[in-house]
Amino acid sequence: MESTWQVTRSRKVERQVAGMATSDGAGVKLTRVLTQPLQRRLDPFLMLDAFGSDSASDYIAGFPPHPHRGFETVTYMLAGRMRHRDSAGNEGLIEDGGVQWMSAARGVIHSEMPEQEAGRMEGFQLWLNLPAATKMAAPWYRDIPAADVPEFVTDSGARVRVIAGASHGVAGAMQRPDTEPLYLDVQLPAGARFEQALPPGHNAFAYVYRGEVALGAQQEGIAERRMAILTNEPDSDGVVVQACRDARLILVAGRPLGEPIVQYGPFVMNTRDEIEATLAEFRDGRFEAMAGTLKG
Repeated sequence: MESTWQVTRSRKVERQVAGMATSDGAGVKLTRVLTQPLQRRLDPFLMLDAFGSDSASDYIAGFPPHPHRGFETVTYMLAGRMRHRDSAGNEGLIEDGGVQWMSAARGVIHSEMPEQEAGRMEGFQLWLNLPAATKMAAPWYRDIPAADVPEFVTDSGARVRVIAGASHGVAGAMQRPDTEPLYLDVQLPAGARFEQALPPGHNAFAYVYRGEVALGAQQEGIAERRMAILTNEPDSDGVVVQACRDARLILVAGRPLGEPIVQYGPFVMNTRDEIEATLAEFRDGRFEAMAGTLKG
């Protein structure tokens, strides 16, 4: 794919983040890369979990039924099979290369359970905030099979999957208002270069999950399993990525909402009073009545 567009002033790397080993659900082992202290800096993104293991004991217990309110979850499966069920009556199977996009909005109870007993399970879950005006909208869900994720190859050999937003004239599988997210999976052979346009006001980061890349104006080396937070210079127009060796990374950016963020576990609202109301609904069973019920 030929492109005449080039970055004239690349963003820099503000800092690198290693992530924190933890577990979630019923004991699934993962790395929490975007943690709660980074939410304001990387608004509208609330969390990024990276998971990957060949050992079934690390993932087999899955994520039994649990609630969410006030944001969207984006699950990108690199390898493995995960079954989604939720209280709105949605059910789907996410497989290699597929994406599950769910807007919890005013409330949903869902489960994500492995549909395999052996083999590799690998992928990411990204939490994307909703603006105050739509936090209490109706929830919805979409499965995006691998074949429906647009993909292109640049002249330098970069293979790019466009999950959300747009890259080099290719529209992604999802477009979202308000936050305008960009979500790319970029695979680079050693020495290959990739350039991506980014609006200066959008917060952005990259997470390298294979190999090593040189990133940004100063070409700072980013090793495997490291996240790079990119600067927001007003005169920058994008970011340049150069593969030091065969590499693969996700590149994520979005328009910040600039609203208060108040999180309590699986609930993300704008005020403490809204969180207290959500917890009261959950304790009294009114949340379940609103979201519906999910068994198993």
